[in-house]
Amino acid sequence: MRSLKLDTPKSLSQRVMQRLRQAIIDGEFALGAAISEEMVANSFGVSRTPVREAMGQLQAQGLVVIRPQVGSFVFTPSAKDINALCTFRIALEPRAAELACRHDRDGAIAAMSEAIAAMEPAVAAKDNIAYGRADAAFHEALFTHCGNRYLAESYQLVSGRVAALRTNLTSPIDVRTRTSFDEHHKLLDLFARGELAAFEELMTTHITNSGLVYAKALKVETSEVD
Repeated sequence: MRSLKLDTPKSLSQRVMQRLRQAIIDGEFALGAAISEEMVANSFGVSRTPVREAMGQLQAQGLVVIRPQVGSFVFTPSAKDINALCTFRIALEPRAAELACRHDRDGAIAAMSEAIAAMEPAVAAKDNIAYGRADAAFHEALFTHCGNRYLAESYQLVSGRVAALRTNLTSPIDVRTRTSFDEHHKLLDLFARGELAAFEELMTTHITNSGLVYAKALKVETSEVD
């Protein structure tokens, strides 16, 4: 496993939480994998107390499941979870786009364009982690620039899980094909032209297709376990 190096000073538990969150999103910990508090504490050079606090924060974000007397594990979604997650995104993302178009259209376009620019070399390098990060930045731009903090906070409830699923399941496919890349280009074009009905239709298809990939991968993993 890569070094779990800490970055800028914050509270210790926050620093541990943010590094673990990124490790889960980037696939350093696989979906369903056990996370040893002792291993993390030793790797960070901290006591187990901030690690335990970080695990609690990650559990609140839906990224970690803590089983008393058993251990902590990266979340594993069920088919029902995936369907609910996609339904949630389909309801929120087009609304965020409408608000972003009115509130800060230029800022949203700049952020989405920057994300697409980062996707190009990721596709060329078949770098699913870099592609997943750029993909996440594209979708988060709608909420960052929508001007409604309640809508943005609602998306934050699921953004970590979406990013982890994206990196682990859809990005490895996306970097081998240009379908996702082309869809993001089209979404940006529709947003920039203010064609929000067409944007919503394509975004719905985009999210639905991602959900189908998640569900298929989940079914394969379940059958392998059986």
